[in-house]
Amino acid sequence: MTKARLVIVGNGMAPGRMLEHLFDLAGDAFDVTIFNAEPRVNYDRIMLSPVLSGEKSYEDIIIHGDGWYEEHGITLHRGEKVAKIDRVGKTVTSDGGIVAPYDKLVLATGSNPFIIPVPGHKLDGVLAYRDLDDVDGMLKAVEQGGRAVVIGGGLLGLEAAAGLKMRGMDVTVLHLMPTLMERQLDPAAGYLLQKELEGRGIEVRCGANTKAIHGDGKVEQVELEDGTIIDATLVVMAVGIRPNVELAKESGLDVNRGIVTDSAMCTSDPDIYSVGECAEVGGRVYGLVAPLYQMAKAAAHHLCKLDDNDFAHAETPTKLKVTGVNLYSVGEFGDGPDLEDVVLRDANRGTYRRVIMRGNQVVGAVLYGDVTDGMWYNEMLKSGQDISEIRDTLIFGQAHQGGAAADPLAAVASLADDAEICGCNGICKGQIVKTIQDKGLTSLAEVRAHTKASASCGTCTGLVESVMAITLGDGYAKKVEGMCGCTDLGHGDVRRLIKAKGLKSIPAVMQELEWKSSGGCAKCRPALNYYLLADWPGEYKDDQQSRFINERVHANIQKDGTYSVVPRMWGGMTTSDELRAIADVVDKFKIPDVKVTGGQRIDLLGVKKEDLPAVWADLNAAGMVSGHAYAKGLRTVKTCVGSTWCRFGTQDSTGLGIKLEKFMWGSWTPAKVKLAVTGCPRNCAEATCKDIGVICVDSGYEIVYGGAAGLHIQGTTKLGTVKTEEEVMEIAGAMTQMYREQGFYLERIYKWAERVGYDTVKAAIFDDVESRRAYHERFIYSQKFSQSDPWSERVSGVDKHEFNPLAVFGDEKMEPAE
Repeated sequence: MTKARLVIVGNGMAPGRMLEHLFDLAGDAFDVTIFNAEPRVNYDRIMLSPVLSGEKSYEDIIIHGDGWYEEHGITLHRGEKVAKIDRVGKTVTSDGGIVAPYDKLVLATGSNPFIIPVPGHKLDGVLAYRDLDDVDGMLKAVEQGGRAVVIGGGLLGLEAAAGLKMRGMDVTVLHLMPTLMERQLDPAAGYLLQKELEGRGIEVRCGANTKAIHGDGKVEQVELEDGTIIDATLVVMAVGIRPNVELAKESGLDVNRGIVTDSAMCTSDPDIYSVGECAEVGGRVYGLVAPLYQMAKAAAHHLCKLDDNDFAHAETPTKLKVTGVNLYSVGEFGDGPDLEDVVLRDANRGTYRRVIMRGNQVVGAVLYGDVTDGMWYNEMLKSGQDISEIRDTLIFGQAHQGGAAADPLAAVASLADDAEICGCNGICKGQIVKTIQDKGLTSLAEVRAHTKASASCGTCTGLVESVMAITLGDGYAKKVEGMCGCTDLGHGDVRRLIKAKGLKSIPAVMQELEWKSSGGCAKCRPALNYYLLADWPGEYKDDQQSRFINERVHANIQKDGTYSVVPRMWGGMTTSDELRAIADVVDKFKIPDVKVTGGQRIDLLGVKKEDLPAVWADLNAAGMVSGHAYAKGLRTVKTCVGSTWCRFGTQDSTGLGIKLEKFMWGSWTPAKVKLAVTGCPRNCAEATCKDIGVICVDSGYEIVYGGAAGLHIQGTTKLGTVKTEEEVMEIAGAMTQMYREQGFYLERIYKWAERVGYDTVKAAIFDDVESRRAYHERFIYSQKFSQSDPWSERVSGVDKHEFNPLAVFGDEKMEPAE
């Protein structure tokens, strides 16, 4: 059967979602070609603000990595802008001369930022805020420091301002209108928002009209109409967008403000569709993601000749992606003779809510500070519910209806199936419920992986968990990720805020994140120490007093108060000199027991604490260093003899294991990490239960990960197969670095992978080569600092008092070695 040729112009979020629906509905019925003006794969544009602020990286917001395109047989032309459409010959031609024939064509050309044509708008340092190139430009400006002037106090402008401030720049926001976000907020909420931003050190000037931008080749000053001069090194224009319709117009399609389509997203040419910010449907154009995803679904269904899903307008709530700012706006909030409203203000809490009604129906709501009931008001707006019976208590929210506090889950239980839960990904309640039931999901990580709900900005996590609780009933047990009693923040929030706020010491973290205790505890201090080490390599100095006793003395405390010492044996290999050195230490210090461990090393058991410095000094003199049997870091790389000796071995597993261990030695991680390299699928080195495993095969190396063989027993998941040792090394370093940057303290690799999603890991580490190399480079950079002060140098001249096992946290906090 001949496949239909589908050509897509544009590779944004809307066409990406359309293809997901298309593949679900029609399998491989289409031969897909994509022209993307950007030189990248598909990424989540609404998450650009967290990338700018430092809360996420580009790799974190990739939607479809290289492997996804390969898996579905998609031809992706990166950096190729389409210059011409031949509707008669049914071909498109790029500006690079690539010609592609089509049976069906989808235009997803997006929108262009509006640049105010004031004098100086073409100076170096004047940027829009639409794509990753703009963010990269801003980040380069951040390195130079100075003041950023953001023109535009709407959604994007304020997110840019907050991100630049979090990056350390001075920031001024210029807004022409009297209050911020006037399209989404009323003046009262706009005032509260301005007060909040000013409290964060962002200067806000409303009623400010830009006259000119001055500078000698680059931005130096911004002049206002009233004569005010503001020094600036960067100007960000975020004053609006216009649908990109030039290609459609030149092709003779019907164009108004956007590319005119019907409810099936079909243009005036029956073989050409349009989705995204460039499309105009029902006389409206859209910029928020939820309607764009609805367009994508409608187009996919009609491309498959299904008429069961048309686009229909619905009011879309507005939220601001600025950490710590809670606002919610939906529907109408103006004034009119047929409108009335109810307002509730709490000055002490800094909260405000206003519900707008027409007759006995809710037509709009604006909430600031406490947005708990935003979705409830939105559901009433969408359904047209008669609110006459609850009119007097409506403003107090759902929990106060009937005069009594409602069940916390009742609000979510009462939502309709089409109620939007995750605005970033356009996921409704019914989709989550159906996926949970169909796939037997029981954890938040599984729901995120299969539905994408709460996988982007994370603000809907509580709602998703409520849906899970309602769906699973007694079968749902929420996993609390809070750090300890010293803070209400979970590990994820702490990790994110350390990076976003540029916090580089434990006291700074505790002060800025409002720790409840003066100096932390045995749970949070080691975690904070790790997060700071991982996030600021080369800047943060390891705090030894925030480590457990085992890590400070390079040995595992035993139940009788003595210690277990495990010197490193690279890849499980040793020599007669090393064995003699171990034997001499055993005899000299009368060590009672010597045991071969499961990690192919020798464990010296029963070492007295006063002998530890001398034991390590003797082992160091023989060239032996710590095996880190106590570490939240690399423990062992287990190997078999491989092709060197075994008649079944396909590759040099021992040699590769030694290379991996020496490459990754000294790298601290959220929890212990164990590797194995086995020479053939017979798996003598037990690679399929390790954190990262390598199975040597005739064609190269199969890489697996996420195994466990302790309290929790779990087999590994296959990542993929590569041909060279160099690729193995790169992938091992990249995966370890991704885990270091995203993992929670004491969270093993398999738990981390379950939480972020195995598909996410595969996309970032195996499918997307560019992403993998970026992680690998960061791993190498951080290794410079972990290995520049090796354990052999640290322990050889240590005073005995540094080995006091009762210091800081006490013996009871220790963990077993293996």
